[in-house]
Amino acid sequence: MAGSDPEKLMAKADKITKLSFTRWNADWRNASVLYEQAAVAFRLAKNYEKAKLAFEKASKGQEMLSSPWDAAKHMESAASMAKELGSWNEVSDLYRSASQYYIECGRSQPASDALAKGARAVAESLPEEAVRLYTDACEILEEDGKEQMAFDLYREAAGIYIKLEKYEDASAILLRWGLAADKCDAKNSQCKAYLSAILVYLFAHDFKQAEKCYNDCSQTDAFIGSDQFRAASKLLSAYREGDIEEIKRVAQTGAVSHLDNVIIKLARKLPTGELDVIKAEANEEVGDELDEDNLT
Repeated sequence: MAGSDPEKLMAKADKITKLSFTRWNADWRNASVLYEQAAVAFRLAKNYEKAKLAFEKASKGQEMLSSPWDAAKHMESAASMAKELGSWNEVSDLYRSASQYYIECGRSQPASDALAKGARAVAESLPEEAVRLYTDACEILEEDGKEQMAFDLYREAAGIYIKLEKYEDASAILLRWGLAADKCDAKNSQCKAYLSAILVYLFAHDFKQAEKCYNDCSQTDAFIGSDQFRAASKLLSAYREGDIEEIKRVAQTGAVSHLDNVIIKLARKLPTGELDVIKAEANEEVGDELDEDNLT
């Protein structure tokens, strides 16, 4: 019986979607069912390459039937098959396609989730692409006014940047998280994000940027008066004075201990770089004006 043979199911589905002199209309409705049955059978047999192809064809069928939600679901299944195969570029592409179908449905949350799944899948093999996926996932939620749903995505993106030693990019995404938190009145998350960004700059021995970041963040009411603000203030003062013990002490305080682990690890290594050089640079910067506009 053809029903149990995925190869025959695929052949039948291909046949009824191919136009010819005798077939003027493709039968996508029946073909989609056949492709899906074949995909499930291939997956059970651990033939992931053919399962991926069958899920992609099932997705195409649902697209032709104007059912982007089902098309997205099948595309996510195809992506999971690519993951089994270790085809990391395909994993990214397929999750992006799934996300696009969800956007067609007007569903920002699953669209963002699809990109985040892709990011997690490729994080080890393609960290740069993972960051792009996380960033795009954040944008989808930001555009729909759902910034609060993106908090974990900002955090994970920052973690990858830190792993890649791209500290400026890590600080930028942390500040973006802070702005998103500000929009949804999540003051604690906002303050944590700002302190995290300052710590990352300090870890990268960029006192000038750390101080500029501190000054910019201090324009927001939520940050002023917070534990995170006090910790940042004490840290910068200790750097200006070249006080290694005070830097180490502040890095052990509660305000720092409640940040994400990846940030705590950086903070516990402070001070990095030549403290005398940083101290001299810090004291040159004392008279700098505040820039109220740059929070991004």
